[in-house]
Amino acid sequence: MRETLEVDILFVGAGPGCLSGAIHLKKLIEAHNQTAAPSEKLEAVSIAVIEKGREIGAHTLSGAILDPIALKELIPDYQKMNAPLGTPVTKDSIYYLTVKNQFRVPLVPPSLNNQGNYIISLSRFVKWLGELAEAKGIDIFPGFAGTELLFEGDRLIGVRTGDKGIGRENKLKSSHEPGVDILAKAVILGEGVHGSLVKQARHRFNLDDGKFPQVFAIGLKEVWELPTESTAKGQVIHTLGYPLRHEDFGGAFLYNMGQRIALGLVVGLNYKNPYLDPHEEFQRLKTHPLIASLLVGAKLAHYGAKALPEGGYYSIPKSCFNGGLIIGDAAGLVNSMRLKGIHLAMKSGMLASETLLQALLKQDFSERTLGQYALLLRNSWVGRELYQVRNFHQGFEHGLLPGVFNAGLQMITGGRGWKDPLGSRAGHEQMRSIVDYYGQKTVSPAGIEVDGEMTFNKTTNVYFSGTKHEEDQPVHLLIRDTAICHERCTEEFGNPCQRFCPANVYEMVPRENGPGLQLQLNPSNCLHCKTCDIMDPYQIITWVPPE
Repeated sequence: MRETLEVDILFVGAGPGCLSGAIHLKKLIEAHNQTAAPSEKLEAVSIAVIEKGREIGAHTLSGAILDPIALKELIPDYQKMNAPLGTPVTKDSIYYLTVKNQFRVPLVPPSLNNQGNYIISLSRFVKWLGELAEAKGIDIFPGFAGTELLFEGDRLIGVRTGDKGIGRENKLKSSHEPGVDILAKAVILGEGVHGSLVKQARHRFNLDDGKFPQVFAIGLKEVWELPTESTAKGQVIHTLGYPLRHEDFGGAFLYNMGQRIALGLVVGLNYKNPYLDPHEEFQRLKTHPLIASLLVGAKLAHYGAKALPEGGYYSIPKSCFNGGLIIGDAAGLVNSMRLKGIHLAMKSGMLASETLLQALLKQDFSERTLGQYALLLRNSWVGRELYQVRNFHQGFEHGLLPGVFNAGLQMITGGRGWKDPLGSRAGHEQMRSIVDYYGQKTVSPAGIEVDGEMTFNKTTNVYFSGTKHEEDQPVHLLIRDTAICHERCTEEFGNPCQRFCPANVYEMVPRENGPGLQLQLNPSNCLHCKTCDIMDPYQIITWVPPE
């Protein structure tokens, strides 16, 4: 028997956006009740947050830069409340890398000036926000993944959470527990980039109509423990060039936290080379003299990967509909020029709550009332910030040099660049076949040799990700037609899922019966980055939340 839980407001995803939104809504209600007439007070408004991870912060990784602008608005006395802000940024540097050399860019553009920002552990930060939320009486339910949106006519009325205790062959185990139907007057979807629930809402309400396709990147990150406290604590480095080709969008970042270094590589998921492997490029990055010198004596502590929405202002979907709102990464609110989105997610959650307060007062959760969110977002500093970089990623579709030129031109023209809007194509449409890219049928080039100390294979990196899945559960990577994988994709693209997945989830192995190769899935390796769902050239892979 499936249980039903009724709440007033449901936030999906315990990230900075939803937690900020929940806290802000509670504060708005408290402030309203202090001045409202008895008949106009909002009594006993129930606010809940569900999170697919075992605990708040389980699906975040140390080493992110926080612009505190939204935090100052949400919690003005955040410093007195011991906000875990980590390391203040003390220095910014930008380098262009070649195979063996580096050239320091003499001028750091304003977009990459991080003075006043902090290098934080995002996991600790969201745990702290979660504690503040719970202290205000907000119900937080970790370990509950939203798997299905619930509708009544044309209105979103809630979320169904995933069943537990189902075996790999879809047979019920003795521990079987049906998911819960959580019904709400309004649902705020903040489940992160390319979320499965937002995909359902996009298709149901045609939220992408009139918008440019969302463009994504994959960010791979390692956290390294240094043998002693670094004298360069607070230093932030960004790089362009090596190991990526000029035709590929992306770059590296390094954040020095004193005792730890967060090192990452961002690769645009609109690359053309079917043999490009972002994880391999990340390992190659660490062989560069500049990066290697900064990791001397260090030990790998953590690894992770996630997709980033980088389409920008013109790719933001319609984010309000009957009974629901979309915030944060789920709505594409990332400034790809600054490589930041935490502050945008927090503010979008707060603006959603300001809209929800009015909806609660009117008891009207229709699109007409919730549509105020779009106006608030557009007129806020979030809208202004994203509008200033509205053509950034698109400018790199023709390579590094045109992209850098367009980025500079945007800073002069208020975001216009050489054309406004530049437009974009979905990344998976831009990968070219082997013959088209190389001019002939060829095999994948040999990968980098790993040493197990500085460079690692995907399986070893997965171990450092802390990924834990129940092995005996249904596969959460749904492939619509494996015959395409075995035949057409092998011939045309050489099965790029083996390369764009950063966790060795997809492998082509010899067939058990007969010649050729067949696809083998290793779903317990999955890092939940959603890259396969995004970059598959045939769009036949669907990621759904595992148990």
